[in-house]
Amino acid sequence: MDVAVYRPGELSGADRNAWTAVQSQARSLGAPQLANPFLSPEFALAVGRCRSGVRIAVVHEDGGPAGFLPFQRSALGVGRAIGLGVSDAQGLVHRPGFRWDAQELLRACGLSVLEFDHLVEGQRPFAADSFGGHASPVIDVDQGFETYLAGLRVRSPKFTRTTLAKERRLGRDVGPVRYVHDERDPAALLTLMRWKSAQYRRTGRSDRFAHPWIVRLVQQLFHTRTDSFAGLLSVLYAGGRPVAAHFGLRSRSVLACWFPAYAPEFAKFSPGLVLHLRMAQAAAAESMAYLDLGRGAKDYKDSLKTRELLVSEGCVMRRHPVALGHRARRAPVRALRNAVLARPEWFEPADRLLKRVGRMRSGR
Repeated sequence: MDVAVYRPGELSGADRNAWTAVQSQARSLGAPQLANPFLSPEFALAVGRCRSGVRIAVVHEDGGPAGFLPFQRSALGVGRAIGLGVSDAQGLVHRPGFRWDAQELLRACGLSVLEFDHLVEGQRPFAADSFGGHASPVIDVDQGFETYLAGLRVRSPKFTRTTLAKERRLGRDVGPVRYVHDERDPAALLTLMRWKSAQYRRTGRSDRFAHPWIVRLVQQLFHTRTDSFAGLLSVLYAGGRPVAAHFGLRSRSVLACWFPAYAPEFAKFSPGLVLHLRMAQAAAAESMAYLDLGRGAKDYKDSLKTRELLVSEGCVMRRHPVALGHRARRAPVRALRNAVLARPEWFEPADRLLKRVGRMRSGR
C-alpha cells in the first residue's frame, strides 16, 4: 500500500478529480454512503482553511489513487476525522473492492490513534470492538416526492395531516408561503446562525456558532459551488418574512441536513417541519436519492424518516503510549454520554435540566 500525505493546498488537481469521480460513482456501484457531501474534497479543503493540522492521505494501488482519507493531526500524533464534532459522515473514500490495512495506514499517516464519531458503513478495516453504532435517519426521495408523501401518510398519518394543515394556516395568518431551495442572500445565512445560536442557548446546549472557525467554515461552504458539491441554504418565507431556514451540504445524490432553525415567534405553525417537507420535495425534483437527517434522536426525525443508516463512534489505535492515554481519557466520557442518550429515563431528565439552565442563561 503506497500512501502519500499532503497538506490541503498540496493536493493535486488530478487527485482531487479522482476523489470526486469515486464519490460520483459511489451510489451506482453499491456504496451510496460514500456519496455524502461531508466526505467530499470540498468539505475537507474548507476545514483545512479554518483549522490547523489538516492532512489528506492519498492511497495508491496499481499505479493510481484508490482511496482518500482526510484527517486532523495533533503534534503528538493523535488523529481525528476531518471536522470531528461537526461532520456527520467520516471515513476513507475508496474505489470499489479496495481493501486496506488500518494499522499500516495509521503508521503511514504518522498517527498513533484515529478517532471517529460518524464513521460510515463499509469501513470494516477501521471497525473494532470498541466502536458503537448509532442510527442516522434518512428521507428517501429517489421514487419521487409524491411516493414519499404517500408513505408518510401511512406511517405517520396524524403528523402529516397536522403539518400540512399548519402550513395552510401559516399562509392564512401570516401571509403567502414561499420556499427558496437555494437562497443566495448572505443576510439570510446570518439570520439562520442567529436563530441557531439562540436555540442552542435556550436549550442549554453549547453554541457552535460561538466558535469563530465554525462560522468561517459555514460561510466558506455557503460560497462553495461545483458540479458535484454545494453549500445549500434553504429558506421558508411567510408574508415576505423568513420563518425557518436550513443550511446543509449537497452532493449529486445526497442532501446532508446540518443546521435547521426557525423564528420562535412562529413556533405554533411548526415552520421547521414545513421546511423539511419542502426540502424533500425540492430534492426529489432534482433527482436526489435521499436527505440524511444526521445522527441523533429527535421526534421530528422519527416522523419524517423512511429508514436509518448506521454510523459508528470509536477509535482505531496502534500499540503506542499516546494512543493508550488518549483512549483512557476519552472512552469514559464517550460511554457516559452515549448511555444517557440511549436511555429515555436518563435522557429526558438531563434534557429538561439543560433547558432549565438555558432559560436561566437567556433570562426567560
